[in-house]
Amino acid sequence: MALGKKLSCLWTLGLCLVASKSPKLPSITDQSFIDQCVKAHNEMRGKVHPHAANMKHMTWDEGLAKTAKAWANKCIFKHNTCSGTPRKCHPTFDYVGENLWLGGLSIFTPNSAVAAWYNETKYYDYNRQRCSKICGHYTQVVWANSYKVGCAVTLCSNLGRGQTSIFVCNYGPAGNYAKTLPYAKGVSCTMCGKEDTCKNKLCDYPNWIPQGKAPQQRACHLLYLIYVLLRIFK
Repeated sequence: MALGKKLSCLWTLGLCLVASKSPKLPSITDQSFIDQCVKAHNEMRGKVHPHAANMKHMTWDEGLAKTAKAWANKCIFKHNTCSGTPRKCHPTFDYVGENLWLGGLSIFTPNSAVAAWYNETKYYDYNRQRCSKICGHYTQVVWANSYKVGCAVTLCSNLGRGQTSIFVCNYGPAGNYAKTLPYAKGVSCTMCGKEDTCKNKLCDYPNWIPQGKAPQQRACHLLYLIYVLLRIFK
């Protein structure tokens, strides 16, 4: 084999080896990733103590996921700067909530990250409405009226050694309002809406379209198209 061909083969082999070592991150359209994120949140929301009478079942929101991805890609371990301005993070929610997780990609799963946020429950005293350490991630995960979620994960070499990942979840509508309990305690589902059903101790809303859950034709709405274009060229 000629030297040129040998070098070409070695170069191709090198590229293949590099590519094989590159981590594969789930996209915000990966159905398995979506299911894991939603399931993790609903499982945590269903096991709060004291029990919740008005905890809503969460579902995925594409707009929140796009906001999470856009912010995660900046690799800044701080909250999104859009959160303080109405409608800047999402086209229909005035304000959205946000949780951040940072750690090695090898230990990351949506469930482990959401569980880490939920485990702040040990610092939160529901009856006294007091937090002895950090509780904001927990209270957002179990905020009863936050019924939409969108998450994203990306690699950020500037935030740690090796394959450090940042996981961002956005929530609509936002939770964590001062002097407000995250949910009403009581027998599960006893304070659900009139048309709601009870699903794994959570209030489900199968017969109506809540804020943030857009009908298919919204993709053709002029204002929504403008919103998407602005996010793309930001």
